[in-house]
Amino acid sequence: MVKTLKVACVQITSGPDIAQNLEKAGAYVRQAAADGAQFIVTPENTCHIRFPAHLKKDSAQAQETHPGVPFFSDLAKELGVTILVGSMAIKAGDERLLNRSFFFAPDGSLKVVYDKIHLFDVQLPTGEIHAESDVMRPGAQAVVAGIDGDFKVGLSICYDLRFSHLYRDLAKAGANILCVPAAFTVPTGQAHWETLLRTRAIETGSYVMAAAQVGEHEGGRKTYGHSMIIGPWGRVLAQKESGEGYIIHEIDLQEVETARGAIPALQHDREYEVKVYE
Repeated sequence: MVKTLKVACVQITSGPDIAQNLEKAGAYVRQAAADGAQFIVTPENTCHIRFPAHLKKDSAQAQETHPGVPFFSDLAKELGVTILVGSMAIKAGDERLLNRSFFFAPDGSLKVVYDKIHLFDVQLPTGEIHAESDVMRPGAQAVVAGIDGDFKVGLSICYDLRFSHLYRDLAKAGANILCVPAAFTVPTGQAHWETLLRTRAIETGSYVMAAAQVGEHEGGRKTYGHSMIIGPWGRVLAQKESGEGYIIHEIDLQEVETARGAIPALQHDREYEVKVYE
C-alpha cells in the first residue's frame, strides 16, 4: 500500500466576493499541484468572509447552487488531486447556515461533507465578540474520509480544535491525518494556535494539516494565518506565518506507526468516575 503522500495547505485572505475568492484559492491549489501535492486543503470560509454576520447570511447559497461546488469539483478532476475545501457557507433549510467542508476525490466526485460541530460563541479579553450560533447550525456527525492507500483523513473546522475528544475519536476511527482548516482570530492565534495543533498531533500520533485564513477582512476582522503541517511526534514540518500562498510537505505513514507504537495512548483508555468533594 502507498505509505507516502505529498500534502499542501493553502493560506488566503478571503474577502466578500465569492468568485474572486474561488479564483484566488484555485490559483494556489494549481500551484501546489504543480509542485507535486496530491492532497490539498484550503482554509475555513474559503468562499467568503462577511461582517457583520447578516451579510454572510444574505450572500450564502444552497449547496445545489453554490458556485464553489462545481468549481472545486472540476479543479480536482482537472488536476487529478484530492481537495478538501476547508469550509464554505451553505444555506440550510431553517434559515440558518452550515459551515461545511467539502472533500473532493481526484475524479471530481464529492466524496463527503462535514458540518462544523462546535460553534464559535465567545467574548475575548480584547472585547472582540463572535456569536457563530446566531447564523450557523451545528453539525452532529464526525467524519473520516479515505484517500487511495492507507491514508485516512479526520475532518474538523477551526473551533473544533479546542475539543480534544473529537480528535481522539477520529484517530480511533482510523484517521492518521487530522485536518483543521481555520480562520483563527489574532489574539487566540497568538495564545493557543500552535500549542493546540501540536497537542492534537501528539495525543493521537497523527499528522495535522491546518490551512488558515490570514490578514484583514471586511469590517476590520483580522485572522492569524500561520498555516501548519505537523508530524505525529508534534514537530512543525512546514509553516506559513503571514501572507497568502501555500506550504507543502511529504508525509510518511511510517512516522504515524512509529509514534503510535512508542506511545500507544489510543489503546489505553480506562473507565473511571468523577467524584466531587465539597
